[in-house]
Amino acid sequence: MKLSLKTENILERIDSKTKLGDLRKIAKEIRKDHELATELWSTGRFLPRQLAILIMDSKRLSQDSINQLDRDMQTHSSNERNQLMDWLMANQLLKDKKTIALVESWENSPSALQRRVFWYYQARLRWMGQTPPPNTAELLAKIETNIAKEEPEVQWAMNFTAGWIGVFEKRYRDRCIAVGQNTGLYKGEMVSKGCTPDYLPEFIAIESNKRNL
Repeated sequence: MKLSLKTENILERIDSKTKLGDLRKIAKEIRKDHELATELWSTGRFLPRQLAILIMDSKRLSQDSINQLDRDMQTHSSNERNQLMDWLMANQLLKDKKTIALVESWENSPSALQRRVFWYYQARLRWMGQTPPPNTAELLAKIETNIAKEEPEVQWAMNFTAGWIGVFEKRYRDRCIAVGQNTGLYKGEMVSKGCTPDYLPEFIAIESNKRNL
């Protein structure tokens, strides 16, 4: 794709020292510009793609267009892939009822990134402090059955969901702790100061104590 002068000018403002806060400032100046977002995305570069996500028009996102974004993300490292998809979820997919409905349909998607979003969304419904949805028993049964055989990026999101279920819904707490004990996922993993470990027995204990739950 031949880039417009507008896109070229924006790209000159982005380099390896650019932070997420800088991208948000640029996005605030631009507001919504789906055509510019498309050009920035076409560069294949991580930071321009993050900016592109911020200025997309969520109403123009369909399952087909999201599938294409998903395929494009496969050119990135696993860490960048996850960041891009999580960024897309937070800044676009959860902003419109139509795309939220898509997210809710992705539990069995052939795309690992889309399954990750499904589970991350389920976790988010809980840690945002809302009344837990009525599907907890069903979700937890699926986590217990499937988490060990899922892709790493999906495992993390399923584990995250189990963590918040264990924090906010005491009747399921022992089962959620057992998921961590049985799988051993993230046990002994080092985390930065102030961060909560992902290992479920530790995660649930720490986050529950913070909230006196």
